[in-house]
Amino acid sequence: MPSVVDSHHHFWDLSELDYEWMPEGDNVLRQNRLPADLKPLIDEVGVQRTVIVQAHSSIEEAWWLLGLAADNDFVAGVVAWVDLAEPHVGNTLDQLQKDAHFKGVRHIWHDEPEDDWIMRPAVLNGLKELARRDIPFDLLPRPQHLPYIQRVLDAVPDLKTVVDHIAKPLISNGVFEPWLSDLKRVAEIPNVYCKISGMITEADTENWKPADLTPYVNHVVDMFGYNRLMFGSDWPVCTLAGSYKQVFHAASRALGRMSVADRTAVFGGNAERFYGL
Repeated sequence: MPSVVDSHHHFWDLSELDYEWMPEGDNVLRQNRLPADLKPLIDEVGVQRTVIVQAHSSIEEAWWLLGLAADNDFVAGVVAWVDLAEPHVGNTLDQLQKDAHFKGVRHIWHDEPEDDWIMRPAVLNGLKELARRDIPFDLLPRPQHLPYIQRVLDAVPDLKTVVDHIAKPLISNGVFEPWLSDLKRVAEIPNVYCKISGMITEADTENWKPADLTPYVNHVVDMFGYNRLMFGSDWPVCTLAGSYKQVFHAASRALGRMSVADRTAVFGGNAERFYGL
C-alpha cells in the first residue's frame, strides 16, 4: 500500500539563508520552519512521507535540504534548485545524483522579470540535460506563463514535468480564463502532472472556504484525471491563509468523492511514481 505523501512543502532557517521573496517585518513566514515543526502536523492528518521543494535559488540550499532529508526518516525526497542556464550544469547534477534523496529540480519561474525566461536557449539546454537523466522538473507558473509550457515540451519532449499549485489561478476573484483554456492545452501533454497545492493563498486569505477551491479542482480533475494529480500542502507558505490540517482537509473536500484507488493515487501513489520515491 503506498504511503500518504505530501508532495510539496518547504523548510528554511533564516540564519542559513536570506529569502528575499518573503514579506518584510514580523510575520508568519519570517521564522525558522524545520522538520521538528512539521512532524506533529503530518502525524495529525496521517501523512507519512514528504517531498521538500526548494525555496531559495542556490546550490547551498540544495545541499542543506539534502542534509535534512538524511536526518529525518519522513522526508522521502528533495526537489532542489540548480542553475539550468549554466553551461556545465551536468557537473552539478552529477554531484546531486550521488544523493538518493535528490528527486527533482525547480526554478522560481514566476518571479523572473521575463515571462518567457523558460524559452531561453541556455535554459532549454539545462532542461534537456534533466530530460536526458530522467530528472523531473517542477514548473512554477502563474496563468500568464501557461502558453510557454507547450513550447518548452515541444523543444524537450522527454522532460517529465509537474505544474505546481494548479498554476495559481485568481481564486480570490473567481476568475477562470485564460487559466482554464491554457491549462487544458497543457494537460493534453501526457507526461505533465499537476499538484493540488498552493490554492488557499490564491483565495481570499482571510475568508476562504473549501467550496471556493472546488470548481478549480473539478476542472483540474477533468483535465488531468486522478492518475496525474498529487496532493501538496505548500507548508509553511500556506500558513498565510490556514493551518496544515485545514489545507489537507480542504484539498480532500475539493477533490470530492473518489474511489479508494484514486484517493490512494492522488495522496501518495502518483508522487511516489513521478519522483521515484
